[in-house]
Amino acid sequence: MITGTLIELFERDLQRLKTEIELYKDEDNLWVLKKGISNTAGNLCLHVIGNLNHFIGATLGKTGYVRYRDDEFNLKNIPRQDLLTNINNCSLILKNIFLKLSDADMDKDFPLEKHGAIVSNLHMLMHLYAHLSYHLGQINYHRRLLDQ
Repeated sequence: MITGTLIELFERDLQRLKTEIELYKDEDNLWVLKKGISNTAGNLCLHVIGNLNHFIGATLGKTGYVRYRDDEFNLKNIPRQDLLTNINNCSLILKNIFLKLSDADMDKDFPLEKHGAIVSNLHMLMHLYAHLSYHLGQINYHRRLLDQ
């Protein structure tokens, strides 16, 4: 039951992430910083995808993904189509992993500590969903600010 909910929520918000990236009128604006904003939409997109691929893909799904977190914030001018492809791939990976998890798996300990604490898989997945949602809101704000 819970895995179905997770699939629905992550797929929905990853689709929203795609939509936000597609809605930029000028693709170059994905990489523009305005005063008072710390990260570009392109870098936030890379960060969200890297985060999910690391914590869900590699950690729970054993995909072999290797995260280069600094690159998520340092790379620039990645083509929009590459970002969209990465979002699609991430969504498929998450769905495949969630389909293999049972409700009983949700109560098991997440394999990595979260800020020095051991939490359940469900706790970590809810945390990761909130993280996605938070950055999705930032990207939406960034787009509306730049596409006036």
